[in-house]
Amino acid sequence: MNDQATPPENTDPVTPATRSRKTSVADVFSRVSLTQMTLAVLVVIFLWQWLDGHRAISDMQGQLAKKIAEMDGTSKANQILLAQSQDQVRELSAKVATLESHYAEAQNQRAALEALYNDLSVSRDETALAEVEQMLLIAGQQLQLSANVKAALIAMQSADARLQRMERPAFNGLRKAIAQDMDKLRALPNVDIAGANFQLDNLIATVDELPLVYQQRAPGEVAAQADPPKDETAWQKLLREIWQEAKQLVRIRDTGKAEIPLLPPNQEFFLRENLKLRLLSARLALLSRDEESFRRELQTAQLWTARYFDAQSTAGLRALSGLKKLAASSINIELPDIGTSLQAVRSHRLTHENEPKASFEARPNEPKANLGAQPKAAR
Repeated sequence: MNDQATPPENTDPVTPATRSRKTSVADVFSRVSLTQMTLAVLVVIFLWQWLDGHRAISDMQGQLAKKIAEMDGTSKANQILLAQSQDQVRELSAKVATLESHYAEAQNQRAALEALYNDLSVSRDETALAEVEQMLLIAGQQLQLSANVKAALIAMQSADARLQRMERPAFNGLRKAIAQDMDKLRALPNVDIAGANFQLDNLIATVDELPLVYQQRAPGEVAAQADPPKDETAWQKLLREIWQEAKQLVRIRDTGKAEIPLLPPNQEFFLRENLKLRLLSARLALLSRDEESFRRELQTAQLWTARYFDAQSTAGLRALSGLKKLAASSINIELPDIGTSLQAVRSHRLTHENEPKASFEARPNEPKANLGAQPKAAR
């Protein structure tokens, strides 16, 4: 057994070089004085501060450049906003100028409206009287031109309602005169224009059904043809029909007329159309209350019906009876004079035109509209 001591593995061998280096560093530290160490520390501190200051200056320069860039962007944005603001200011200036011109125009219009209202308030009664006079003139024209009592009465009622809406005691005399003339119109007899017109329409409709005078047949002939013998043979029936046709070859009849007009088919058509035109002319005369023309047209229609058409037939008798009844009716009435109310309105109007304008402005119960407050409310 060989027990030998083994040296540790981790111990560094001390070499001569290592001993010389440790000796040199120790010599250096031993040779450096306190002053030199202080200066070295100060130099290190100075270098550290210089490097830190340089870094801070670099940071400040970067921040300053960044701020300058931001200020440039802000300046450009401010310039753009300033340009936009200047444009808006110019637009607002133009709008203000336009509003001022509109305001001036509104002021002028308000002044014109005030002047117009003053004129209307002064001439309100004159305007009402002019309207009433026009309505009474229309009523007089309806009576004189077409004898239309209903239309004249409606026009006079409208004139009376116009005066009633004014609520002026000064117009009571005018309303009384108009009421008297309306009573005259209401007292007139009623002419059945609608009934006569309906009868004329029926006569016009039956013109195409009227038989002509040369187409009439004797009553005996119709009866003989309608009642043949019951027990006749075929030969007897043939002989009877031949005999009847032979008898109709020549017929002698007393019609009571000097001559019987024979009309071809085209003239028959124009005869009926001309008769319709006569009846239409009578209808127009009826609507215009022209009694002379109405009777003349009906007399002509009666003459043509009795001459050219069969007056013994049912349709002919009915047509002649209707024509005679219409010709005997009177469509003309004695119209009253409504000039009293018209003259009263004209006299009252002349009296008001001669009155001073101050009397119109001092009338009660006619409040004046505050036209000057409307533009302020609009502003």
